[in-house]
Amino acid sequence: MYWVAPRHLAGDDGVLAEQIGDTLASLGWRMWPTSRHTLLYVSPDGLCGAEWVFAAYPFELGGLPVAWQLSARSHAASVMTEWNAYFTAGVPYEALADLLVAIDASKTPDVGFEGAETVLNALCACGWIRDVDRPRTTAVDPGFCCSVSLEVLPPLVQDVDPRPDLVGWQAWAEPVLGVPYLWCASFSASVPHDLVAAFASSLASPVPVPRRTVPKSAEGRLTVVRRS
Repeated sequence: MYWVAPRHLAGDDGVLAEQIGDTLASLGWRMWPTSRHTLLYVSPDGLCGAEWVFAAYPFELGGLPVAWQLSARSHAASVMTEWNAYFTAGVPYEALADLLVAIDASKTPDVGFEGAETVLNALCACGWIRDVDRPRTTAVDPGFCCSVSLEVLPPLVQDVDPRPDLVGWQAWAEPVLGVPYLWCASFSASVPHDLVAAFASSLASPVPVPRRTVPKSAEGRLTVVRRS
């Protein structure tokens, strides 16, 4: 077992489904297998969902298949989701777990009261840097391997707002310029900024994380803090 940093390059240790499933079970979310060979989790109040969609291969972000899809509704009986967030395999499971804890704790997961600045502040508080050209919309890690940015939504990212050219928070890690992305995440336009900030704060945390294996593309960028 290794304890490594930075977290955003540590990968998911190949256990993203299990780790997030355990987090959801501990929060009391119910789970059903679906006919599409996915696993659907629903919060106790019925307002939020989390689905392991890797087997269904719904679409790709940055050339990587989406693994988890999160969503929220204004009413438990509503068919239409207010917002969606998508994560590929390789995303550090600690960041996704902390986001789910924040979603579960939110009394109104479909409504946010914080502005976009709260996401950038969360990242900068952990030592990330605002982009020189886009300081109000983008922050990058000190090694310039990971970015969180307000961007036009990728194709197939669904939101309750049907207007074209909407922007939402996008995040990705590229350990070495020109190699495939390590992971990608996409938040639709209506995801509350305070929830994105919970993900961003955990992603940028300097606290080392345990891993049995590390991504090969990030080996030269990771620091092994200790072994156990």
